[in-house]
Amino acid sequence: MLLVQAPPGIPVLTRGDDVAAVIAPALATLAWPDGSVGLGAGDVVVISSKIVSKAEGRMIAARDREDAISSQTVREVARRERPDGSVLRIVENPLGLVMAAAGVDASNTPPGTVLLLPEDPDGSARRIRRGLAARFGVRPGVLLTDTSGRPWREGVADIAIGAAGVAVLEDLRGGVDSYGTRLTATVMASADELAAAAELVKGKAAGLPVAVVRGAARLVTDDDGPGARSLVRPPEEDMFRHGT
Repeated sequence: MLLVQAPPGIPVLTRGDDVAAVIAPALATLAWPDGSVGLGAGDVVVISSKIVSKAEGRMIAARDREDAISSQTVREVARRERPDGSVLRIVENPLGLVMAAAGVDASNTPPGTVLLLPEDPDGSARRIRRGLAARFGVRPGVLLTDTSGRPWREGVADIAIGAAGVAVLEDLRGGVDSYGTRLTATVMASADELAAAAELVKGKAAGLPVAVVRGAARLVTDDDGPGARSLVRPPEEDMFRHGT
């Protein structure tokens, strides 16, 4: 059984804040059906990357948004002019992620500002994991997430852009399905699935930037692991690398 909770009471973070220290009091209030409280072994803490960006000083003036997008662009994949004359750019950013506007975002940030993604989301996740482990005595998995569109699909979904202590891929190849057929190609994007599940209780407009997922302990690892960067498909394996 998978249980997901988003604790209230997390304040707005500002530059220089220790993310683990700020979110720990809210995490400590979580009450679970088995009577336990707070974080337990095998839990996964899923954090909106926006609050990490704020703590890491990644906020800039909105008037510089187009320049910021350009500065975060490694490769332009596609562009489309909107009815209002503005241009939507789909680009690859320095993290290897292909996103609209390089992930530069104006939501959940003060008027007149925009946020860049964390420079090293995997590194940020590892620091937060250490901080939470010191406070709770367990080493939870930690994911940093951001909203992303999907080719050929309407709507957006949260994906993992940073990870520590989570098996970001679950390789089912070599196993068999319920009919005994051997699986030859199934590798589940487990970190992205956890990110999407957490977003169901966080919500972009709900003011709940952190969620805890319980019931996926099989995906939580002792070591920090390779991080979410390993989810980025290498160019030589990308069949859809070229846009318009």
